[in-house]
Amino acid sequence: MRIAYARVSTDKQELYRQLDALEKVGYDKLIQEKFTGTQKKRAGLNTLFDSARSGDTVIIESISRLGRKTLDILSTVEELKEQGVEVISLKENLDTSTPTGQAMFQMMAVIAQLERDLIVQRVNEGLASAKARGVKLGRPKMDKQKVKDALRLYDSEHYSVKDIIRITGISQGSLYRKIKERESKKLLTKIDESTESKK
Repeated sequence: MRIAYARVSTDKQELYRQLDALEKVGYDKLIQEKFTGTQKKRAGLNTLFDSARSGDTVIIESISRLGRKTLDILSTVEELKEQGVEVISLKENLDTSTPTGQAMFQMMAVIAQLERDLIVQRVNEGLASAKARGVKLGRPKMDKQKVKDALRLYDSEHYSVKDIIRITGISQGSLYRKIKERESKKLLTKIDESTESKK
């Protein structure tokens, strides 16, 4: 089956140009959506993966329709290839079922890997530079008083979690983590007391 996929980033944009190009080459099924390419989790793209089967071909007007970033585009093509699905991009004249198309895809993979390595290098250099300047790295410590206040408000049962977050300034995740830690400590204390009483 030949599955055509068309995407624009906003509701104000139109799909006409892509649809015209896709209709010229023909397809069995069309999936279209209006959603930003910066997000990999998209309804249309999910439908594409659910619909595609081994032996199928996905046709796009341009490879940029699969995503905004090289890494995301490559990841999508790789996932389709793993499912046994070939990809044809009309604008770039890319067909992963041909030796030339496969070579182009491999060059994209090399570029994407270089991009990954450069990102890691920049991060490591930034961390090393910050450490050399005496900057303390890692998650900042929570204000103990804020935690106490948050737990007190939680125990009062007069405030919602949203209210507690707004009043104290700690995050929802931190609040739940502290509640869980406190409950674990109470449970351990009970177990210890029970063990001692049996001696």
